[in-house]
Amino acid sequence: MKVRRVGDAALLIETEAPHRVDAAVRRLALPEVVGVVPGARTVLVTVRPGTEVGRLGPLLDDLPLPELDEVAADPVCFPVVYDGADLDEVAGLTGLSRDEVVARHASAEYVVAYLGFSPGFGYLTGLDEALHVPRRDSPRTAVPAGSVAIAGPYGAVYPTPSPGGWRLLGRTTITLWDVERDPPSLLQPGTRVRFAAERARVRAVPPAGSGRAQEAEVADEAQVADEAEATR
Repeated sequence: MKVRRVGDAALLIETEAPHRVDAAVRRLALPEVVGVVPGARTVLVTVRPGTEVGRLGPLLDDLPLPELDEVAADPVCFPVVYDGADLDEVAGLTGLSRDEVVARHASAEYVVAYLGFSPGFGYLTGLDEALHVPRRDSPRTAVPAGSVAIAGPYGAVYPTPSPGGWRLLGRTTITLWDVERDPPSLLQPGTRVRFAAERARVRAVPPAGSGRAQEAEVADEAQVADEAEATR
């Protein structure tokens, strides 16, 4: 780690484990610290005006980091229907089949490195290297909440409807951002995340005059779910 001074009321910690540094600083419970903001490879620590920032530098520089299992409890599991608009494109970019893309995505365990972009949007580390694909050349103007996506080395779930250029693999019904919840964000730095493939059900249009609707399982989704479960 490397600690740099930022103005007269903040320190920037450069690290490869921002979620662990975030947890370690918060555990110190220093009264002069008023904010801890983890990023991709940094953690910004802001302090009260008048605090002797230089005194905190050596303390943070030698900070012992907690192990992953000390940072978060059991993983949050998202059930996912893998029918994303970019699933075929991701398969083409990676040279994998649709089923292989889903199986690799669902078999990994992820960790929230930091939150950003929009409230509750967690950047998930742990994505299989075979699934590291670039963002779309042309971002969508609207991505539905619950969209499960990947871009570069990260995975994510869109917490609210928003523009976005990440590649969409599927969707979940879990609510990530709820202002009535404390805290509003389901995900926090250090949270472990798993994905589980779900069978998608569609309701067929009933025959004229039948008065009934028939439910059918989408065969390829059922197969994908079974294969993904087998890898867990």
